[in-house]
Amino acid sequence: MLPVEPREGNRVGIYTCGPTVYGRIHVGNARPFVVFSLLKRLFVHEGYNVTFVTNITDVNDKIYAAARMTSPPIPSEQLAREMSDAYTADTDRLGLGRPDYEPRASATIEEIVELIETLIESGHAYAVDGDVYFSVRSYPEYGELSHRRQLDEMDQGEGLEGAERKRDPADFALWKAQKEGEDTAWDAPWGRGRPGWHIECSAMAEELLGVGFEIHGGGSDLIFPHHENEAAQTRAAHGVPLAKLWVHNGMIRLEESKMSKSVGNIFLLHQALDAFGRDALIMYFVSSDYRKPVEFDDERLAEAQARVRRIREAARRLAPGASPAWSGPLHERFFDALADDFKTPEALAAVFDWVAEANRSEPGTGDADLRDMLTVLGLENLLEASDVQAPGEVAELADARERARAARDYAEADRLREEIRAQGWEVRDGPDGPELLPAA
Repeated sequence: MLPVEPREGNRVGIYTCGPTVYGRIHVGNARPFVVFSLLKRLFVHEGYNVTFVTNITDVNDKIYAAARMTSPPIPSEQLAREMSDAYTADTDRLGLGRPDYEPRASATIEEIVELIETLIESGHAYAVDGDVYFSVRSYPEYGELSHRRQLDEMDQGEGLEGAERKRDPADFALWKAQKEGEDTAWDAPWGRGRPGWHIECSAMAEELLGVGFEIHGGGSDLIFPHHENEAAQTRAAHGVPLAKLWVHNGMIRLEESKMSKSVGNIFLLHQALDAFGRDALIMYFVSSDYRKPVEFDDERLAEAQARVRRIREAARRLAPGASPAWSGPLHERFFDALADDFKTPEALAAVFDWVAEANRSEPGTGDADLRDMLTVLGLENLLEASDVQAPGEVAELADARERARAARDYAEADRLREEIRAQGWEVRDGPDGPELLPAA
């Protein structure tokens, strides 16, 4: 397993930074959701009791700005709620289940205020004109997570906002006074306003997992300043680290640059699911080292679709039951690869060696070991029977959905998917087209 010693018995806490909900999430946003959902599956398989938390940042400058840009403008709270619902719907389609807790910043204000008060009382933060800033130079270990030590060269990404009020340019905002055009705010001892981004995650993580929990995850783009600031403010407040291990996934790149809504080079998750199918998308994620950046392109998606097809074809020759003796070493090799820093490409190599051996064996080979491996990777449904016939009216809805997708009417396609689900069926988009399966 990853080098983590649980604080208590076999209990493991995992916290990942979720989306800032000012628009629908893209494929890059989905990578940490997939990686850490699967990491939870591995820990559970190995006998751990896991609590998995992914937050939703629903109070943020970007949300204010995006709400003002809608036509007509809408309240920022409404936009955040709508995009939170869209995020849940889109990630539900990944079929990996939900995190155990999905706290929202707007519902954690009391805890955030208490944490800021602790930092002010201990001399690590100061209030000025309704803002509150963390004093970076009050914390000598600042920079240890990101391995940055030159404070004068650190950019907190806050631009000129509050620069004249900061004691030091390296300081970062814990609380921001309400400004004109910001329609969501809360009262606090130092003035009406709303929290900064970094303090939100510290407070949510502490509230649900305590301090010193086992794994804090997120994209590598969050190492500085977000995770550096989380680590600093929590340890400054409590004298102990927020998390034992910080784990970061690499970026998804489109046309060789980081996929980003602010840049505009994005492929939205629900569009990718419509275009390539859930199984191919999961296969795409697990086919690369989680730590490394990976391109989102036709070649890699076609390869993922071919891999999905290969397993589905092999599954037709298998039967429920114990696997033969030759399966054991491959099964062991699979879990050894995952225990070694979650090396999913090496684990997949063991899966496909298993499939090749099964194809050389007599039909009816037991699928237990393959099912065990695929379940940890979120691909267990590749072994499901695909010859179940849906009722005619459900098939007609599926045909209508395909026509909507072909016309790029994704809203109608999503509506028809939900109607199909209400009938007790689920659409699984695969390399050979959509399949209708009974809903789980």
